[in-house]
Amino acid sequence: MAETSDRRFAPDTLRQFSHALFAAAGLEQEKAAAVAHYLVEADLMGHTTHGLALAGWYLQGIADGVMTREGRPEVVSDRGPAIAWQGRRLPGAWLTSEAVKLACERATTFGTATIAIAESHHIGCLAAYLSIATDRGYMVSIASSSPSGAQVAPFGGRKGVYTPNPVAHGIPTPGDPILIDISASITTVNMAQRLVREGRQYEHEWLMDENGEPSRDPRVIERGGTLMPVGGLDHGQKGYGMALHVEAFTQGLAGLGHVDELKGTNAAVTVQVFDPEAFGGRDAFLRQTGWLAEACRSNPPRPGVARVRLPGENGLARKREALTEGIMLHPIIMPSLAPHAERLGVAVP
Repeated sequence: MAETSDRRFAPDTLRQFSHALFAAAGLEQEKAAAVAHYLVEADLMGHTTHGLALAGWYLQGIADGVMTREGRPEVVSDRGPAIAWQGRRLPGAWLTSEAVKLACERATTFGTATIAIAESHHIGCLAAYLSIATDRGYMVSIASSSPSGAQVAPFGGRKGVYTPNPVAHGIPTPGDPILIDISASITTVNMAQRLVREGRQYEHEWLMDENGEPSRDPRVIERGGTLMPVGGLDHGQKGYGMALHVEAFTQGLAGLGHVDELKGTNAAVTVQVFDPEAFGGRDAFLRQTGWLAEACRSNPPRPGVARVRLPGENGLARKREALTEGIMLHPIIMPSLAPHAERLGVAVP
């Protein structure tokens, strides 16, 4: 296990390996390529719980018929800049990336575009899709929730009602874009599951047990415990409010959610893209975001902090290093994929 953690893999090698796995599992070629690309993209940026760590779960979902292998989403509504899809449990990476691409195309005409997706499969790392828009100079927001999940309690409660409800925002600047990827809960289900497998606890009380008491033990999730909202017991109404907005922004706009009692792996996703040229102008937009980025970076650091960073700065630095030096995967990933590779007849790199 230690030997695996010290190895680096060329990004193209991992993309080809994961593409081969998903194609052998039955995904159409463009869908297999999209899932492989965006899982590896997450690992390039250092999001180790939402990259290839998800591949085994996705492959099992394909085998069990939970993830749809082929076809396209059903267009529920299309008014130009406002679109709704029924995702049919198609691969979330493919649906989300296609949605961002289409939203960019529509924003070219309308200035902005919003696409709400019902019943996508899991979409992985939201930050992985932001560059599709920011590379074009567009601002983008992505939000996701799961109508079948209930791991976070409303502030003041102790029973799970909704999921971590992540959001991501890509903001162009004159230099690197600002890449924000946050959740309405302090931690995630995937991280809790990893700590359970490794026999570890959180460093802080980021969960509540089934009685509503703070806990560091990730196993409380298995007993009806919940993830703490952002702000914890002190200011958790902030994460609570954020989560409620995401619920309405995703499941509400998509028209399918918790009230429909959906089962299995699913996600509601909303993508929104803005072309700054259609508002105050691209140059004016970059003038503002450039000032903001520099004001943050040049801010005097508090004791113990080397310098102030912007969201996404570390992820982009990791990606640049990994593109030249290779990706150092979390040690559990390759062993978790080996049985699937053997079952599907794909060689492990």
